[in-house]
Amino acid sequence: MQFEDHPHRRFNQLTGEWVLVSPHRTKRPWQGQQEQPDRATLPAYDKQCYLCPGNGRAGGAVNPDYADTFVFTNDFAALLPEGAEQPPATDNHSLLVAEPETGVCRVICYSPRHDLTLARLGAAQAAKVVDLWCEESVSLGSRADIGYVQIFENRGQAMGCSNPHPHGQIWATRSVPMIPAAEDRRQHAHRAEKGTCLLCDYLSLELARGERIVFENDSFAALVPFWAVWPFETMILPKAHLADVAAMDPAQRRDLADAMVRLNIRYDNLFETSFPYSMGIHQAPSDGADHPHWHFHLHYYPPLLRSRTVRKFMVGYEMMAMPQRDLTAEAAAARLREQPEVHYMDLPDAGENA
Repeated sequence: MQFEDHPHRRFNQLTGEWVLVSPHRTKRPWQGQQEQPDRATLPAYDKQCYLCPGNGRAGGAVNPDYADTFVFTNDFAALLPEGAEQPPATDNHSLLVAEPETGVCRVICYSPRHDLTLARLGAAQAAKVVDLWCEESVSLGSRADIGYVQIFENRGQAMGCSNPHPHGQIWATRSVPMIPAAEDRRQHAHRAEKGTCLLCDYLSLELARGERIVFENDSFAALVPFWAVWPFETMILPKAHLADVAAMDPAQRRDLADAMVRLNIRYDNLFETSFPYSMGIHQAPSDGADHPHWHFHLHYYPPLLRSRTVRKFMVGYEMMAMPQRDLTAEAAAARLREQPEVHYMDLPDAGENA
């Protein structure tokens, strides 16, 4: 099949869903609205920011004068821990099903610097973030009332981020959420049928073909998945079979930090803006059971399509039928591959047009 010329649909091996690809609608989808680079800068410290060191938060607590990373329980958590008052389950009618959900919501500040995104944080500081993710995953995942630890980051106002200070979140829940549960079933079924790991097999195929690989280091590969939905969607996959982030050794943690920084720089350079996205880590449930089929990975879902202000929206057919995209995964990977790994704000002439 000539993927670049004809509409087709692609199967997502991780979720069992389909995406419609319509590459014939535009042969050069990155040519459109042209904009000046976004060179807006933030202060290193903002006295109004509730995440900066030493500042008060909306809930009344005061942040310590932290020097590296800082983690705290969300002052306005979406979940309440076990023992807190929970709503009762609905009645026994089979069409009205609800049950209480408990959990913990944590906020992780990546740096005391208010003005640095992950793209400009540097691999050394990003490695401290990865270390904290691992610590929190072990700490939360070892609790009897926690069955899954979801690490994620919303970056940019386009993704609903309410504060530009570099930070992410962890929501740890009693049950396994819907999307990781779907990935769990798909990975389990693949191992049961073929005796191998789904993502080990998939990564081996992608590395051999190369057309959707963005870059790799010793421990990780960044790629645009064959079944990508968002225009410049990517995954970061460990080359070793690792079920969760805590299974990484020190070298792999450093390599994950390196991969995240390099990918974020490429994203920012694509449209010369602070690239918005939602990022999430999917890993094995933390229920104490063995999960040999699980291979942890990172998903990046950025909405930008043609420029820093032209976005992809899931509307119409996509809301009512199935996701659709014009830009193929192969073309998106090529666009990301060609981006330099020096941030556009750090180039010698970056300040000339500021």
